Amino acid sequence: MARSPLEIRHLQTLVALADSGSLAKAAERVFVTQSALSHQLKALESHYGAPLFERNTKPLRFTQIGARLVGLAREVLAQLGEAERDIVQRVSGSSGELRIVIECHTCFDWLMPAMDAFREHWPQVELDLVGGFQTEPMTLVEQGLADFAVIHDKPPRRAGIVTEQLFTYETLAILAPDHPLADKPHLTPRDFADETLISYPVDEAMIDVIRHFLAPKGIRPKRRKAELTVAILQLVASRRGIAALPDWSVMPYLERGYVIGKPLGARGLKCELHAAMPESLAGKPYLRDFIAKVRDGVR
Repeated sequence: MARSPLEIRHLQTLVALADSGSLAKAAERVFVTQSALSHQLKALESHYGAPLFERNTKPLRFTQIGARLVGLAREVLAQLGEAERDIVQRVSGSSGELRIVIECHTCFDWLMPAMDAFREHWPQVELDLVGGFQTEPMTLVEQGLADFAVIHDKPPRRAGIVTEQLFTYETLAILAPDHPLADKPHLTPRDFADETLISYPVDEAMIDVIRHFLAPKGIRPKRRKAELTVAILQLVASRRGIAALPDWSVMPYLERGYVIGKPLGARGLKCELHAAMPESLAGKPYLRDFIAKVRDGVR
């Protein structure tokens, strides 16, 4: 068999494709054009004589051969990251500062484990949260008051700021198990019209279900606000209204049957979280490692 064509960039492409589920999003993550990414994949398929993924599927599905290469890519990139981290720490001492600012209430569910894992690998990097929840996190990055912002949806370009998709998630409708809508396979915008939407106390423009699902159809349900996820779920379970929350934030409650989750629309409501950081820090090894730990934690 001819020499393997696999390079580090190919491994990164495979992982990005597996995590994002689409060619366009994978290309954005690894900073290449979609055409260049497609060329990489076709070259690999030509070398191995078999397709790596099934065409025209959403989300993208890997073949057995593609899945095997993705597994290899994860193993190799993890070992490479560990070696590079060790080298950087030995050479430079790896000192630095990483001040994180977030735009979403539920981010703490995956952010805290990522921060704990990061501290183990980068003990000399000062890690801190800037003032809890923020409504204008990119402004803090621009002003030099934060180094890493977590933002809903892809933000507009700003001079000196690099943005990057972290991961995609699904926002689910959350109902009491005995709610009249509980037997529906999925909820429509109209289902919310006569309901009370229980949400965090933030502007409507920052709530996924309103921005992407209800507002485009002209639906404006009554709102009741609660600060904590557990408080929202308690109100839902008590039939005080319905909610719409990220899948990661409610999974333990769904598994216990405390509440139930339904897709928003027949295809579900897929949303994105992005990171924004100063251009001068975007390539720092410790920052790249933090992004990797965020993605690993939610995969």
